[in-house]
Amino acid sequence: MATSPPPKRRRKNAGAKVTPSLPLLPPVVVFAHGAGAPSSSDWMIRWKELLKNAVGAVEVVTFDYPYLCGGKKRAPPKAEKLVEFHKGIVKETSEKYPRHPLILAGKSMGSRCLPWSVFGFDCCRVSCMVSAEEDIAASAILCLGYPLKGSKGAIRDETLVQLKVPIMFVQGSKDGMCPLEKLQAVRKKIKCETELYVVDGGDHSLKVGKKHLQANGLTQEESEMNALEAVGSFISSCLKP
Repeated sequence: MATSPPPKRRRKNAGAKVTPSLPLLPPVVVFAHGAGAPSSSDWMIRWKELLKNAVGAVEVVTFDYPYLCGGKKRAPPKAEKLVEFHKGIVKETSEKYPRHPLILAGKSMGSRCLPWSVFGFDCCRVSCMVSAEEDIAASAILCLGYPLKGSKGAIRDETLVQLKVPIMFVQGSKDGMCPLEKLQAVRKKIKCETELYVVDGGDHSLKVGKKHLQANGLTQEESEMNALEAVGSFISSCLKP
């Protein structure tokens, strides 16, 4: 008497649709200038290339805020008034580089600001504000000299404590606009991942005095390279699948 063959075992998850993992593309960086100098300044041009190499970016996008356009220097407005313009640049960049992780970065050069700060306007804060927008999907924020302390001494941490995106601070140990002990206290209140790299002897623009460099056997370029190495490691950790 013939016996029917044993029924074939159905493989687990047979028929389930498998979505292959997409390769991780290099990040794209939107890098804002300081309040007192446009994106065409020597510092911005140089650091644009340094950041591109440090994080392996497909491109580092720089731009000028409207108050610096037209060849006329005007006092920068409040940070809140720059969010929409900055957000437009970020969205254009994201549309040009779909699927590339987005990094928001800012630098401050001068009297009292940072990646967007001066005369009360601060670029780093603008980047943080933009990252909080619902239609902006940033992977990380990089602040090169955050102006934590306002002109009247108040600690400006409202935007920081609401962050949901990993953030890295690169601060000079002699930056009067960001006392390190105050920044450490604020970092404890931030719920997302934070990182701090201190440029020993550095000022608000991360420039180290000649005597300090000589005493430590360093050059300004070596000091910057050390900071950039830390930046590259942080961004890499943020982009892991």
